[in-house]
Amino acid sequence: MTKWRPIKTIAAALEGGNRSAVEIARECIAAAERTNPSLRSFITVAADHALAQAGKADARRRAGSVLGPLDGIPYAAKDMFETRGIRTTGGSRVLENNVPDRSAAAICMLDAAGATLIGKTNLHEFAYGATGENRWAGTVVNPHDETRLAGGSSSGSAAAVAAGIVPFALGTDTGGSVRVPAALCGIAGYKPSYGLISLDGVIPYCWSLDHAGVLATSVEDLELVVRQIAKLPPATSPGAALRVALIEGCEENCEASVRDAFLATKAQMRRSGATFGAIELPDQSEARTVSLTIQLAEALTYHGPNLASARRRFGADMRGGMVLGKFLSAENYIQCKRVLGTYRRAFAQTMQTFDVLLTPTCPITAPQVGTVNVDIAGQTIPLGNALTMFTSFFNLVGAPTIVLPVTSPSGGLPVSVQIVGAPGSDAKLFELALMLENVCK
Repeated sequence: MTKWRPIKTIAAALEGGNRSAVEIARECIAAAERTNPSLRSFITVAADHALAQAGKADARRRAGSVLGPLDGIPYAAKDMFETRGIRTTGGSRVLENNVPDRSAAAICMLDAAGATLIGKTNLHEFAYGATGENRWAGTVVNPHDETRLAGGSSSGSAAAVAAGIVPFALGTDTGGSVRVPAALCGIAGYKPSYGLISLDGVIPYCWSLDHAGVLATSVEDLELVVRQIAKLPPATSPGAALRVALIEGCEENCEASVRDAFLATKAQMRRSGATFGAIELPDQSEARTVSLTIQLAEALTYHGPNLASARRRFGADMRGGMVLGKFLSAENYIQCKRVLGTYRRAFAQTMQTFDVLLTPTCPITAPQVGTVNVDIAGQTIPLGNALTMFTSFFNLVGAPTIVLPVTSPSGGLPVSVQIVGAPGSDAKLFELALMLENVCK
Protein backbone atom coordinates (compact mmCIF):
# COMPACT_ATOMS: atom_id res chain seq x y z
CA MET A 1 0.00 0.00 0.00
CA THR A 2 1.09 3.58 -0.70
CA LYS A 3 1.64 5.75 2.35
CA TRP A 4 -1.42 7.80 3.29
CA ARG A 5 -1.14 11.54 2.68
CA PRO A 6 -3.57 13.80 4.56
CA ILE A 7 -5.12 16.64 2.58
CA LYS A 8 -3.26 19.27 4.60
CA THR A 9 0.07 17.58 3.86
CA ILE A 10 -0.61 17.67 0.13
CA ALA A 11 -1.86 21.26 0.33
CA ALA A 12 1.28 22.32 2.24
CA ALA A 13 3.51 20.77 -0.43
CA LEU A 14 1.60 22.65 -3.13
CA GLU A 15 1.69 25.91 -1.20
CA GLY A 16 5.41 25.62 -0.49
CA GLY A 17 6.17 24.98 -4.14
CA ASN A 18 7.73 21.59 -3.36
CA ARG A 19 5.21 19.78 -5.57
CA SER A 20 2.87 20.67 -8.39
CA ALA A 21 -0.71 19.49 -8.75
CA VAL A 22 0.23 17.87 -12.07
CA GLU A 23 3.02 15.86 -10.41
CA ILE A 24 0.68 14.69 -7.68
CA ALA A 25 -2.06 13.80 -10.19
CA ARG A 26 0.44 11.78 -12.23
CA GLU A 27 1.43 9.85 -9.09
CA CYS A 28 -2.21 9.10 -8.29
CA ILE A 29 -2.93 8.00 -11.86
CA ALA A 30 0.13 5.74 -11.83
CA ALA A 31 -0.89 4.24 -8.47
CA ALA A 32 -4.44 3.61 -9.70
CA GLU A 33 -3.22 1.92 -12.87
CA ARG A 34 -0.51 -0.07 -11.06
CA THR A 35 -2.83 -1.46 -8.39
CA ASN A 36 -6.00 -1.93 -10.43
CA PRO A 37 -5.19 -5.41 -11.77
CA SER A 38 -5.24 -6.67 -8.18
CA LEU A 39 -7.44 -4.25 -6.19
CA ARG A 40 -9.92 -3.47 -9.00
CA SER A 41 -10.78 -0.22 -7.23
CA PHE A 42 -11.38 1.81 -10.42
CA ILE A 43 -13.73 1.30 -13.34
CA THR A 44 -12.39 4.34 -15.20
CA VAL A 45 -9.11 6.18 -14.63
CA ALA A 46 -9.70 9.66 -16.12
CA ALA A 47 -6.05 10.52 -16.75
CA ASP A 48 -6.48 13.26 -19.36
CA HIS A 49 -9.25 14.94 -17.38
CA ALA A 50 -7.24 14.79 -14.15
CA LEU A 51 -4.10 16.26 -15.70
CA ALA A 52 -6.10 19.08 -17.29
CA GLN A 53 -7.72 19.93 -13.95
CA ALA A 54 -4.37 19.73 -12.15
CA GLY A 55 -2.77 22.01 -14.75
CA LYS A 56 -5.44 24.63 -14.12
CA ALA A 57 -4.83 24.35 -10.36
CA ASP A 58 -1.11 24.98 -10.88
CA ALA A 59 -1.87 28.00 -13.07
CA ARG A 60 -4.17 29.44 -10.39
CA ARG A 61 -1.51 28.96 -7.74
CA ARG A 62 1.10 30.72 -9.85
CA ALA A 63 -1.34 33.59 -10.34
CA GLY A 64 -2.07 33.81 -6.61
CA SER A 65 -5.74 32.90 -7.08
CA VAL A 66 -6.05 29.60 -5.17
CA LEU A 67 -9.68 28.58 -4.80
CA GLY A 68 -9.40 27.07 -1.32
CA PRO A 69 -8.08 24.14 0.69
CA LEU A 70 -8.98 21.53 -1.97
CA ASP A 71 -7.44 23.33 -4.95
CA GLY A 72 -5.22 20.77 -6.69
CA ILE A 73 -6.14 17.95 -4.26
CA PRO A 74 -6.84 14.61 -5.99
CA TYR A 75 -9.91 12.50 -5.29
CA ALA A 76 -12.06 9.72 -6.72
CA ALA A 77 -15.82 9.31 -7.06
CA LYS A 78 -18.01 6.24 -6.90
CA ASP A 79 -19.30 5.44 -10.37
CA MET A 80 -22.85 6.40 -9.34
CA PHE A 81 -21.96 10.12 -9.59
CA GLU A 82 -22.53 11.47 -13.10
CA THR A 83 -19.45 13.08 -14.63
CA ARG A 84 -19.66 15.21 -17.74
CA GLY A 85 -17.65 13.65 -20.55
CA ILE A 86 -16.50 10.71 -18.41
CA ARG A 87 -18.46 7.47 -18.53
CA THR A 88 -20.69 6.67 -15.59
CA THR A 89 -21.66 3.00 -15.42
CA GLY A 90 -23.18 2.39 -12.00
CA GLY A 91 -20.95 -0.68 -12.00
CA SER A 92 -23.20 -2.34 -14.58
CA ARG A 93 -22.98 -3.58 -18.15
CA VAL A 94 -26.35 -1.88 -18.63
CA LEU A 95 -24.58 1.50 -18.66
CA GLU A 96 -21.11 0.45 -19.82
CA ASN A 97 -21.10 3.07 -22.61
CA ASN A 98 -22.98 5.81 -20.77
CA VAL A 99 -21.22 9.21 -21.00
CA PRO A 100 -23.30 11.93 -19.28
CA ASP A 101 -23.53 15.50 -20.55
CA ARG A 102 -23.63 16.89 -17.01
CA SER A 103 -21.98 16.27 -13.65
CA ALA A 104 -23.59 15.55 -10.30
CA ALA A 105 -23.98 18.50 -7.95
CA ALA A 106 -21.27 17.23 -5.58
CA ILE A 107 -18.82 16.85 -8.49
CA CYS A 108 -19.62 20.39 -9.64
CA MET A 109 -18.93 21.71 -6.14
CA LEU A 110 -15.59 19.92 -6.03
CA ASP A 111 -14.80 21.29 -9.50
CA ALA A 112 -15.53 24.76 -8.17
CA ALA A 113 -13.21 24.07 -5.21
CA GLY A 114 -10.41 23.09 -7.63
CA ALA A 115 -10.19 19.41 -6.67
CA THR A 116 -8.76 16.99 -9.25
CA LEU A 117 -10.91 13.97 -10.19
CA ILE A 118 -8.60 11.01 -10.79
CA GLY A 119 -11.28 8.53 -11.78
CA LYS A 120 -14.51 6.63 -11.12
CA THR A 121 -14.47 3.84 -8.56
CA ASN A 122 -15.85 0.33 -8.67
CA LEU A 123 -18.89 -0.78 -6.70
CA HIS A 124 -21.48 -3.46 -6.13
CA GLU A 125 -23.74 -3.15 -9.19
CA PHE A 126 -26.02 -0.09 -8.87
CA ALA A 127 -25.17 -0.04 -5.13
CA TYR A 128 -27.26 -3.16 -4.50
CA GLY A 129 -25.10 -5.02 -2.00
CA ALA A 130 -22.72 -4.67 0.95
CA THR A 131 -19.87 -6.90 -0.26
CA GLY A 132 -18.51 -5.10 -3.32
CA GLU A 133 -18.70 -8.23 -5.48
CA ASN A 134 -19.21 -7.44 -9.16
CA ARG A 135 -18.93 -10.02 -11.95
CA TRP A 136 -18.79 -7.40 -14.71
CA ALA A 137 -16.36 -4.84 -13.27
CA GLY A 138 -14.52 -7.24 -10.96
CA THR A 139 -14.73 -7.63 -7.20
CA VAL A 140 -12.83 -5.02 -5.20
CA VAL A 141 -10.46 -6.59 -2.67
CA ASN A 142 -9.13 -5.25 0.59
CA PRO A 143 -5.76 -3.43 0.48
CA HIS A 144 -4.89 -4.90 3.90
CA ASP A 145 -5.35 -8.48 2.64
CA GLU A 146 -6.22 -9.10 -0.99
CA THR A 147 -7.84 -12.44 -0.19
CA ARG A 148 -10.57 -10.50 1.62
CA LEU A 149 -13.44 -8.25 0.58
CA ALA A 150 -13.30 -4.47 0.80
CA GLY A 151 -17.02 -4.26 1.61
CA GLY A 152 -19.64 -2.37 -0.35
CA SER A 153 -21.25 -0.93 -2.06
CA SER A 154 -18.69 1.95 -2.14
CA SER A 155 -15.93 -0.65 -2.28
CA GLY A 156 -13.65 1.01 -4.83
CA SER A 157 -13.80 4.37 -3.05
CA ALA A 158 -12.73 2.78 0.24
CA ALA A 159 -9.98 0.69 -1.34
CA ALA A 160 -8.60 3.68 -3.27
CA VAL A 161 -8.33 5.74 -0.08
CA ALA A 162 -7.03 2.88 2.07
CA ALA A 163 -4.38 2.04 -0.53
CA GLY A 164 -3.19 5.67 -0.54
CA ILE A 165 -4.14 6.27 -4.18
CA VAL A 166 -6.24 9.34 -3.29
CA PRO A 167 -6.75 11.15 0.03
CA PHE A 168 -10.54 11.14 -0.20
CA ALA A 169 -13.40 9.76 -2.28
CA LEU A 170 -17.14 10.18 -2.70
CA GLY A 171 -19.54 7.32 -2.04
CA THR A 172 -23.22 6.64 -1.50
CA ASP A 173 -24.90 4.92 1.44
CA THR A 174 -28.37 3.32 1.49
CA GLY A 175 -27.84 0.82 4.30
CA GLY A 176 -24.16 1.14 5.15
CA SER A 177 -22.48 1.45 1.75
CA VAL A 178 -19.99 4.13 2.86
CA ARG A 179 -19.54 2.93 6.43
CA VAL A 180 -19.10 -0.81 5.83
CA PRO A 181 -16.18 -0.50 3.37
CA ALA A 182 -14.64 2.29 5.45
CA ALA A 183 -14.71 -0.02 8.48
CA LEU A 184 -13.33 -3.08 6.68
CA CYS A 185 -10.57 -1.04 5.02
CA GLY A 186 -9.55 0.85 8.17
CA ILE A 187 -10.44 4.42 7.17
CA ALA A 188 -12.96 7.08 8.22
CA GLY A 189 -16.39 7.38 6.61
CA TYR A 190 -19.30 9.80 6.90
CA LYS A 191 -23.00 9.43 6.11
CA PRO A 192 -24.77 12.77 6.57
CA SER A 193 -28.22 13.61 7.78
CA TYR A 194 -30.65 12.72 5.02
CA GLY A 195 -30.50 15.30 2.23
CA LEU A 196 -27.57 17.33 3.57
CA ILE A 197 -25.32 16.40 0.62
CA SER A 198 -27.11 16.73 -2.71
CA LEU A 199 -27.91 13.58 -4.67
CA ASP A 200 -28.70 15.56 -7.80
CA GLY A 201 -26.97 13.79 -10.67
CA VAL A 202 -26.37 10.58 -8.71
CA ILE A 203 -27.87 7.38 -10.12
CA PRO A 204 -30.58 6.50 -7.61
CA TYR A 205 -30.99 3.17 -5.94
CA CYS A 206 -33.60 4.07 -3.33
CA TRP A 207 -34.71 7.70 -3.15
CA SER A 208 -36.07 7.40 0.37
CA LEU A 209 -32.88 5.98 1.90
CA ASP A 210 -29.98 7.05 -0.37
CA HIS A 211 -27.36 9.34 1.17
CA ALA A 212 -24.22 10.73 -0.47
CA GLY A 213 -21.11 10.39 1.69
CA VAL A 214 -17.36 10.83 1.97
CA LEU A 215 -14.45 8.48 2.75
CA ALA A 216 -11.04 9.73 3.92
CA THR A 217 -8.13 8.77 6.14
CA SER A 218 -9.21 10.98 9.07
CA VAL A 219 -12.17 12.83 10.53
CA GLU A 220 -10.35 16.12 9.89
CA ASP A 221 -10.18 15.35 6.17
CA LEU A 222 -13.81 14.24 6.10
CA GLU A 223 -14.93 17.56 7.55
CA LEU A 224 -12.70 19.55 5.22
CA VAL A 225 -14.35 17.90 2.20
CA VAL A 226 -17.87 18.06 3.57
CA ARG A 227 -17.60 21.81 4.12
CA GLN A 228 -16.96 22.17 0.37
CA ILE A 229 -20.02 20.17 -0.72
CA ALA A 230 -22.58 20.83 2.02
CA LYS A 231 -23.58 23.59 4.39
CA LEU A 232 -23.01 22.16 7.84
CA PRO A 233 -25.48 23.53 10.38
CA PRO A 234 -24.08 25.29 13.47
CA ALA A 235 -22.75 22.99 16.16
CA THR A 236 -24.24 22.92 19.63
CA SER A 237 -21.64 22.20 22.28
CA PRO A 238 -22.17 19.13 24.46
CA GLY A 239 -22.49 19.49 28.20
CA ALA A 240 -19.66 19.17 30.69
CA ALA A 241 -19.67 15.38 30.33
CA LEU A 242 -20.30 13.68 27.02
CA ARG A 243 -23.56 11.73 27.21
CA VAL A 244 -23.21 8.50 25.22
CA ALA A 245 -26.04 6.14 24.33
CA LEU A 246 -25.39 2.41 23.98
CA ILE A 247 -27.43 -0.48 22.60
CA GLU A 248 -27.14 -2.85 25.51
CA GLY A 249 -25.29 -6.06 24.67
CA CYS A 250 -24.56 -5.15 21.04
CA GLU A 251 -20.93 -6.18 21.44
CA GLU A 252 -22.05 -9.75 22.19
CA ASN A 253 -23.01 -10.05 18.54
CA CYS A 254 -19.45 -9.28 17.39
CA GLU A 255 -16.38 -11.37 16.75
CA ALA A 256 -13.64 -11.13 19.39
CA SER A 257 -11.42 -8.43 17.84
CA VAL A 258 -14.39 -6.14 17.16
CA ARG A 259 -15.79 -6.69 20.65
CA ASP A 260 -12.41 -6.01 22.25
CA ALA A 261 -11.97 -2.79 20.26
CA PHE A 262 -15.46 -1.57 21.08
CA LEU A 263 -15.04 -2.21 24.81
CA ALA A 264 -11.60 -0.55 24.77
CA THR A 265 -13.07 2.51 23.05
CA LYS A 266 -15.87 2.66 25.57
CA ALA A 267 -13.35 2.45 28.43
CA GLN A 268 -11.24 5.24 26.92
CA MET A 269 -14.30 7.44 26.59
CA ARG A 270 -15.27 6.74 30.19
CA ARG A 271 -11.78 7.75 31.35
CA SER A 272 -12.16 11.00 29.43
CA GLY A 273 -15.32 11.80 31.40
CA ALA A 274 -18.13 10.37 29.26
CA THR A 275 -21.26 8.99 30.87
CA PHE A 276 -23.32 6.16 29.39
CA GLY A 277 -26.95 5.11 29.20
CA ALA A 278 -28.79 2.30 27.41
CA ILE A 279 -31.35 2.77 24.65
CA GLU A 280 -33.49 0.37 22.65
CA LEU A 281 -33.92 0.42 18.90
CA PRO A 282 -36.90 -1.18 17.11
CA ASP A 283 -36.75 -4.89 16.44
CA GLN A 284 -34.07 -5.17 13.78
CA SER A 285 -35.69 -8.02 11.88
CA GLU A 286 -38.70 -5.76 11.39
CA ALA A 287 -36.52 -2.77 10.52
CA ARG A 288 -34.64 -4.80 7.91
CA THR A 289 -37.93 -5.85 6.31
CA VAL A 290 -39.05 -2.22 6.20
CA SER A 291 -35.76 -1.18 4.62
CA LEU A 292 -35.69 -3.95 2.03
CA THR A 293 -39.32 -3.40 1.01
CA ILE A 294 -38.68 0.27 0.31
CA GLN A 295 -35.39 -0.46 -1.45
CA LEU A 296 -36.77 -3.12 -3.79
CA ALA A 297 -39.86 -1.12 -4.69
CA GLU A 298 -37.92 2.03 -5.49
CA ALA A 299 -35.07 0.23 -7.28
CA LEU A 300 -37.63 -1.50 -9.51
CA THR A 301 -39.32 1.84 -10.22
CA TYR A 302 -36.08 3.37 -11.50
CA HIS A 303 -34.41 0.37 -13.15
CA GLY A 304 -37.54 -1.47 -14.31
CA PRO A 305 -37.57 -0.01 -17.85
CA ASN A 306 -34.01 -1.26 -18.39
CA LEU A 307 -34.96 -4.66 -16.99
CA ALA A 308 -37.41 -5.05 -19.86
CA SER A 309 -34.92 -4.00 -22.54
CA ALA A 310 -31.60 -5.25 -21.15
CA ARG A 311 -32.46 -8.02 -18.71
CA ARG A 312 -29.39 -10.17 -19.41
CA ARG A 313 -27.02 -7.25 -18.91
CA PHE A 314 -27.91 -6.98 -15.22
CA GLY A 315 -26.02 -9.09 -12.68
CA ALA A 316 -27.88 -11.96 -11.06
CA ASP A 317 -28.34 -10.33 -7.65
CA MET A 318 -29.62 -7.02 -9.06
CA ARG A 319 -31.93 -8.86 -11.44
CA GLY A 320 -33.20 -11.07 -8.62
CA GLY A 321 -33.87 -8.07 -6.38
CA MET A 322 -36.00 -6.40 -9.03
CA VAL A 323 -37.95 -9.59 -9.60
CA LEU A 324 -38.73 -9.66 -5.87
CA GLY A 325 -39.79 -6.03 -6.11
CA LYS A 326 -42.53 -7.02 -8.56
CA PHE A 327 -44.23 -9.08 -5.87
CA LEU A 328 -44.53 -6.17 -3.44
CA SER A 329 -47.91 -4.51 -3.16
CA ALA A 330 -48.51 -0.77 -3.04
CA GLU A 331 -49.98 -1.34 0.44
CA ASN A 332 -46.75 -2.97 1.67
CA TYR A 333 -44.69 -0.08 0.35
CA ILE A 334 -46.92 2.65 1.83
CA GLN A 335 -47.11 0.92 5.21
CA CYS A 336 -43.32 0.66 5.33
CA LYS A 337 -43.00 4.34 4.39
CA ARG A 338 -45.34 5.19 7.27
CA VAL A 339 -43.16 3.15 9.63
CA LEU A 340 -40.22 5.38 8.61
CA GLY A 341 -42.02 8.34 10.17
CA THR A 342 -42.56 6.39 13.38
CA TYR A 343 -38.90 5.38 13.55
CA ARG A 344 -37.70 8.93 12.90
CA ARG A 345 -39.88 10.50 15.57
CA ALA A 346 -38.92 7.85 18.13
CA PHE A 347 -35.19 8.12 17.43
CA ALA A 348 -35.21 11.92 17.56
CA GLN A 349 -37.01 11.75 20.91
CA THR A 350 -34.53 9.20 22.28
CA MET A 351 -31.49 11.25 21.28
CA GLN A 352 -32.71 14.35 23.10
CA THR A 353 -31.04 13.06 26.27
CA PHE A 354 -27.77 12.01 24.59
CA ASP A 355 -25.02 13.67 22.59
CA VAL A 356 -24.14 10.59 20.58
CA LEU A 357 -24.83 6.87 20.15
CA LEU A 358 -21.81 4.55 20.06
CA THR A 359 -21.89 1.18 18.26
CA PRO A 360 -19.48 -1.13 16.47
CA THR A 361 -19.60 -0.42 12.72
CA CYS A 362 -19.53 -4.04 11.55
CA PRO A 363 -19.72 -7.10 13.80
CA ILE A 364 -16.97 -8.81 11.83
CA THR A 365 -13.68 -7.90 10.17
CA ALA A 366 -13.16 -8.18 6.41
CA PRO A 367 -14.41 -11.62 5.27
CA GLN A 368 -12.74 -13.84 2.72
CA VAL A 369 -13.71 -13.32 -0.92
CA GLY A 370 -16.52 -15.74 -1.70
CA THR A 371 -18.00 -15.79 1.81
CA VAL A 372 -21.78 -16.30 1.72
CA ASN A 373 -22.78 -16.73 5.37
CA VAL A 374 -21.08 -15.96 8.69
CA ASP A 375 -21.61 -17.33 12.19
CA ILE A 376 -22.32 -14.68 14.81
CA ALA A 377 -23.31 -15.46 18.39
CA GLY A 378 -24.33 -18.99 17.44
CA GLN A 379 -26.43 -17.92 14.44
CA THR A 380 -25.68 -18.31 10.75
CA ILE A 381 -26.41 -15.00 9.01
CA PRO A 382 -26.17 -13.98 5.32
CA LEU A 383 -23.01 -11.93 4.88
CA GLY A 384 -24.79 -8.78 3.68
CA ASN A 385 -27.11 -8.80 6.71
CA ALA A 386 -24.15 -9.25 9.04
CA LEU A 387 -22.10 -6.41 7.55
CA THR A 388 -25.02 -3.95 7.83
CA MET A 389 -26.24 -5.12 11.25
CA PHE A 390 -25.32 -1.82 12.93
CA THR A 391 -25.64 0.55 9.97
CA SER A 392 -28.89 0.12 8.04
CA PHE A 393 -31.27 1.44 10.70
CA PHE A 394 -29.66 4.87 10.60
CA ASN A 395 -30.58 5.27 6.94
CA LEU A 396 -34.19 4.67 7.95
CA VAL A 397 -34.08 7.55 10.45
CA GLY A 398 -31.83 9.81 8.34
CA ALA A 399 -29.32 10.27 11.17
CA PRO A 400 -25.74 11.43 10.60
CA THR A 401 -23.04 8.86 11.34
CA ILE A 402 -19.25 8.83 11.32
CA VAL A 403 -17.13 5.69 11.49
CA LEU A 404 -13.48 5.70 12.42
CA PRO A 405 -10.87 2.99 12.84
CA VAL A 406 -9.82 2.05 16.37
CA THR A 407 -7.15 -0.24 17.73
CA SER A 408 -8.17 -3.70 18.83
CA PRO A 409 -6.22 -5.13 21.78
CA SER A 410 -6.21 -8.44 19.92
CA GLY A 411 -4.73 -6.90 16.75
CA GLY A 412 -5.39 -8.24 13.27
CA LEU A 413 -7.51 -6.74 10.49
CA PRO A 414 -9.00 -3.22 10.77
CA VAL A 415 -11.86 -2.65 13.20
CA SER A 416 -14.06 0.39 13.59
CA VAL A 417 -16.64 2.11 15.75
CA GLN A 418 -19.61 4.17 14.64
CA ILE A 419 -20.98 7.29 16.28
CA VAL A 420 -24.49 8.44 15.48
CA GLY A 421 -26.12 11.80 16.15
CA ALA A 422 -29.65 13.12 16.06
CA PRO A 423 -30.79 14.16 12.57
CA GLY A 424 -29.42 17.60 11.77
CA SER A 425 -26.58 17.41 14.30
CA ASP A 426 -23.82 16.86 11.73
CA ALA A 427 -21.56 19.73 12.84
CA LYS A 428 -21.77 18.63 16.46
CA LEU A 429 -21.05 15.04 15.39
CA PHE A 430 -17.85 16.15 13.67
CA GLU A 431 -16.70 17.87 16.87
CA LEU A 432 -17.34 14.71 18.86
CA ALA A 433 -15.69 12.50 16.22
CA LEU A 434 -12.53 14.64 16.33
CA MET A 435 -12.49 14.26 20.11
CA LEU A 436 -12.98 10.50 19.85
CA GLU A 437 -10.30 10.18 17.18
CA ASN A 438 -7.83 11.87 19.52
CA VAL A 439 -8.91 9.76 22.51
CA CYS A 440 -8.49 6.53 20.55
CA LYS A 441 -5.03 7.27 19.08
